[in-house]
Amino acid sequence: MISLAELQRRIDAGDLSTEAAVAQSLEAIRAREKTIGAFVCHADQLRAASAGPLRGIAVGIKDIMDTAAFPTEMGSAIYRGFRPRGDAAVVMMLKQAGASIIGKTTTTAFASVDPTPTLNPHNHGHTPGGSSSGSAAAVAAGMIPLALGTQTGGSVIRPASFCGVAAIKPSYRLLPTVGVKCYSWTLDTVGLFAAGVDDVARGLAAMTGRSELLLPPGIPTPRIGVVTQDFAGSPDASGGEALRIAAKAAERAGASVQTLNLPGIIAEAWQAHSVIQEFEAHQALAWEYRENYDAMPPMLRARLDESRDTSPVVYDEAIAVAHGARQALEKVFDEVDVLLTLSAPGAAPKGLDSTGDARYNRLWTLMGVPCVNVPAFVAEGNLPVGVQVIARYGADAKALAAARFVEQALKS
Repeated sequence: MISLAELQRRIDAGDLSTEAAVAQSLEAIRAREKTIGAFVCHADQLRAASAGPLRGIAVGIKDIMDTAAFPTEMGSAIYRGFRPRGDAAVVMMLKQAGASIIGKTTTTAFASVDPTPTLNPHNHGHTPGGSSSGSAAAVAAGMIPLALGTQTGGSVIRPASFCGVAAIKPSYRLLPTVGVKCYSWTLDTVGLFAAGVDDVARGLAAMTGRSELLLPPGIPTPRIGVVTQDFAGSPDASGGEALRIAAKAAERAGASVQTLNLPGIIAEAWQAHSVIQEFEAHQALAWEYRENYDAMPPMLRARLDESRDTSPVVYDEAIAVAHGARQALEKVFDEVDVLLTLSAPGAAPKGLDSTGDARYNRLWTLMGVPCVNVPAFVAEGNLPVGVQVIARYGADAKALAAARFVEQALKS
């Protein structure tokens, strides 16, 4: 993989030009894209900016985000060839930081459940996850150092786990969703993929102008609460092993590690997520579903068919449960600095007919808290499995620092 941090160090030292850094990604795409299929479209040539913290950094953009230089097709035939007139807010944030937008990465249709043909770079017979399939795969395959994705259920953290890369789903609305195709306005969150936690932190800090997100020279020793999410069912053996290994590594490195039981209302919120997501999807995708029903991707269409009778009363009740769960979760963070839990049930499923199960992600998306994936274990078939580090809402810097602590502990 290409380290964003290493590219920045070499560029700052004058050992690598910004043009050469971008050319490295162009060459890697030419060498690997035909096999992996991570891009919908990409540049053949690209000029690098000469200023900004992300100068020389080639970035892939999930194809539900508007870009003026590339079509935005949202993984759907309905939008084939669609060309926005402007860029999404997050794309402009990247450009203003000096990044070079190299292309659009594959997405499941409307960032939902119909899989893409993208392959997992670690084992081509397995899914890279979704919905941010191409973004995770492009970083994992060493084509680009940074990519944007989105998460409504588990679409950043889960593919990061399957592809063995670092990723952050930041606190809700730290990154704007203006110009991003909406699925659920209560849940949709823009996130980042990169080779390691330091790389993700640098990307997010540069986009937002928040230097406090950069990792400090000395990482504080965190208080960690391990959460198994029993309400979501049992993990696969590889998922359970990844969590066990990460917790033991953190404890050996000096962290305080304890197992926590979450309040009952949080399990209720886990159930409420799907109600909120699909109720809002019916409004966000009303034109596509009603005016282009036959052209809708089949798995998403079936999901919307099943949920179309959800009443506003049921939705309002789910929203109220989510509000209560967020208040309860705040109190949990009085006991610990961060939570450590599963990023996915286990390794990436075989085949391309599914992008995997988001059951260990959706609660945290609904809570709006920052989540960072850290690769923790390699299962049979050379398939990575990650864990996620979670901090209280707004404590993205703490989540990144603790994730870096776990990452370093796993390497020691």
